Amino acid sequence: MLKQRVLTALWLLPLALAGFFYLHGAAFALFIGLVVCLGGWEWARLAGLQGQPARLAYSALVAAWLLGLYQLPSLAPWVLWLALAWWLWATVLVLGYPRSQRLWAGRPGKCLMGLLILLPAWQGLVLLKQWPQGNALILAVMLLVWGADIGAYFAGKTFGKRKLAPRVSPGKSWEGAIGGLCTSLLLTLGFALYQGWPWAASLQAMLGAALIVAFSIIGDLNESMFKRQAGIKDSSNLLPGHGGVLDRIDSLTAAVPLFALLLWLAGWAAP
Repeated sequence: MLKQRVLTALWLLPLALAGFFYLHGAAFALFIGLVVCLGGWEWARLAGLQGQPARLAYSALVAAWLLGLYQLPSLAPWVLWLALAWWLWATVLVLGYPRSQRLWAGRPGKCLMGLLILLPAWQGLVLLKQWPQGNALILAVMLLVWGADIGAYFAGKTFGKRKLAPRVSPGKSWEGAIGGLCTSLLLTLGFALYQGWPWAASLQAMLGAALIVAFSIIGDLNESMFKRQAGIKDSSNLLPGHGGVLDRIDSLTAAVPLFALLLWLAGWAAP
């Protein structure tokens, strides 16, 4: 398993970095769109669409929506606000699981939720890429999420006792979540000090980072909830040793659009 993970990472990481940081404009939107459509193909399985024709049709539906959003950039602010509304509702669903299943267990509901997860993630990345210092913004949100994941892993292994959401993901603990949050806050504070930001701006950045990390945890738990309800461990086997695309981007699907929304509200750029 470890060998598989390493071999997959050796080709996946350079490909992902090249796509994120060296592509621009339509090429970048297409690259991210391909990743999101693969995520749509995987989500169709979580939604109960087992046959390949149905899963491919759902992926094609995702692609059609992405094309529409690309052609109508004026919809971007609405997509970001929709993302906020969805992830607030997803928090309620995760906290209420398994009772909340009655609200989304049907195929139509799960198919709709897949769109609410995948489309704003694409929209957020496309916006970030277009804004000033776009590559740095994308790197920043990734470092926030990765830092939280690493901090949560080690804090959970060392101190984890109280389960965060035992009916959704028994392996996650409150201690791990707090450790991940502290790691990301330290990264944010370190960057603010390095840049010489005033304390007011530093505090604002840290509050924003805390919100992003909190929602990234919900993104992770949300996918775990759907996988548990579907009775599967990984969203697919597309990435040997790593599971599926959704397994790698579940936290980012929540973090990216909300990161873009916070920057927009702070006046960084207009969608």
